[in-house]
Amino acid sequence: MLEPKSILFYVFAAILIIAALRVITARNPVHGALFLVLSFFTAAAIWMLLEAEFLAIMLVLVYVGAVMVLFLFVVMMLDLDLGHLRKDFKRYIPVASLVGAIVVAEMAIVLIRGFIGTRAPVQSLPPEVAANNTKALGTLMYTQYLFAFEVAGLVLLVAIVAAVSLTLRRRKDTKTQDIPDQIRTRREDRLRLVKDMGVDEAPKK
Repeated sequence: MLEPKSILFYVFAAILIIAALRVITARNPVHGALFLVLSFFTAAAIWMLLEAEFLAIMLVLVYVGAVMVLFLFVVMMLDLDLGHLRKDFKRYIPVASLVGAIVVAEMAIVLIRGFIGTRAPVQSLPPEVAANNTKALGTLMYTQYLFAFEVAGLVLLVAIVAAVSLTLRRRKDTKTQDIPDQIRTRREDRLRLVKDMGVDEAPKK
């Protein structure tokens, strides 16, 4: 007989698979985004069952609370021509199937090499660290995987700078600050006296 924890795992896993399939098969983009939110919540519930509380909370806060809200705003604000987007859908099915099969094969190879025949963690942590999921994750991230963590942060920084550079453009109908011009300003540039030629000068005594 299955334990209650195992039953919950299979229930959440079934909901996750159905929601993920509906993300790519829903005709309405808003419905697809909402099914993606359901997928994230279900994945977070599975992580809670696996005692990965930190990852579950991060999934809900970052993806559901920030990324998916942005997706919903963009999808609802844009007037998408769904007929034009689906016009050449069948033509790309063979290439998409090939790419999907390659991705599945790569994931299967990684999972088989990493988990088949393994019954204990590769690197055991001290009991006081292993008892706290968040502390154990932070310890590994800032010790063993510090270089990879810094590289990931650098890649994200480059992506942010590139996105800002691509979208930054000067518009004539808006006023912007020119910081170098403000720094180079002189006292004479701040105030200029102009004589009004329309007003007669006061008579001399």
